[in-house]
This record gives sequence, C-alpha cells and structure tokens, in this order.
Amino acid sequence: MRQKILIVDDEEMLTDLLAAHLKDCGYETLTANSASRAITLLSGQPDLILLDINMPGMDGMKLCRTIREHVSCPILFLTARVAEQDMINGLSYGGDDYITKPFHLNELTARIAAHLRRDERCRQKQAVLTSGFLLVNLSERKVCYRETQIPFSRREFDLIEFLLSNANRVFDRDKIYESVWGYDAEGDSSVVKEHVRKIRAKFREYTGEEFIETVWGVGYQWKKS
Repeated sequence: MRQKILIVDDEEMLTDLLAAHLKDCGYETLTANSASRAITLLSGQPDLILLDINMPGMDGMKLCRTIREHVSCPILFLTARVAEQDMINGLSYGGDDYITKPFHLNELTARIAAHLRRDERCRQKQAVLTSGFLLVNLSERKVCYRETQIPFSRREFDLIEFLLSNANRVFDRDKIYESVWGYDAEGDSSVVKEHVRKIRAKFREYTGEEFIETVWGVGYQWKKS
C-alpha cells in the first residue's frame, strides 16, 4: 500500500506541483488549499502532512495545533519565514520539521522519506512487548528469547499477549477465557489451565525461566519484572 501525503498550501499551483512530483515518487497524495479542507481530508488518514504556515484565515501553526490533537503522523512546515523564533514556534505547535521556501524537490523528498522511515520505526516499536530478554513481536506474532524463536500456537500466543499486555495484574480463568477465546466461544475456562501448562513448559525449555505465575485461589499473572 502506497504511503499517503496530505499537502496543505493556499497556492494551488504549488500543491499541484508537489502532488505531481510526489506521485512520481510513488506516494499517494491529497491536496488542500485551506485549513477547513485540510481538516476534512484528515479522514483519509495521511501518513505525513506538508503544511504551509502563511495561509489566510487559520494559519498553518494554528491548524497544526488543532489537528495534532487527533493525528500522530509527521507534520512538516513549508514556509518562507526564516527567523529562528518562527522555527521554534512551529516546532512547539506540534510540527516535526521546518523546510524554508524556496526548496529543492530532492531535498523535500529526502526529508519526507526520512520522517516516514522514523515514524514507521516508532510504530514497529510500539508493536513489541518485552519481559527481560523475552521479546514478543505483536505484528509478526513471534516470541523470541535472546536470538531464539520459541514456537507457540495461535491460542498460546494470544494468551501470552493478553497476560504480558496486562503485566502484574491477576486474572482468574474465566476472565482469561473470556478475553482470549471470546464471549461466544464454545467451551469453558478449564482449557486455560492446559494452555498455561504448555506455555510454561516451552518457556522452561527455551529460557529456563517462569514468566507466568499462579496466584493460588485467584488465577494467573505475568511475573513481576
């Protein structure tokens, strides 16, 4: 899927130029020549926003502050302002970078690519849970200890994800079954005990550690770090 860039500038000629260039670079583009139109296009979930500061009505800095409450993608200011305080203000309003006009298209493209790579790395980091040397990759559904991958079934992985995501909280078997198997699952919570047994056996085999604790009379919890 192509990454999507929202271009916001009151100069239609510039937005058309940038859109054509970025399409040639393999991006999907959205263009807006006003703050109101830009806000409407946020529903398109852009991966990055190019935002002019000097626009009539709501300027780019105020627009940035408004939309930053709803989007987390990189925002790059495009502006003719070169004063240091302007740059400081732009970044403090929620911008991630500041590109002064006139600029070279190659420089702009390189900045865009760099911010998209950085944003992607941040998203990948958020998709990983850790416990000591144990690493649980949620996006790839892999569990690794140091450099060794530990094989788990789909349901075992789901159970690990649930307990690790709620580390240090104790859950009884009914709550685990409801959260991992779902409300409409056919069966009962007795299967939780067997799955926990299998998970523990694999952890002992590959790591020599116990990650899931039994809280007698209550249920299970991910071991406190």
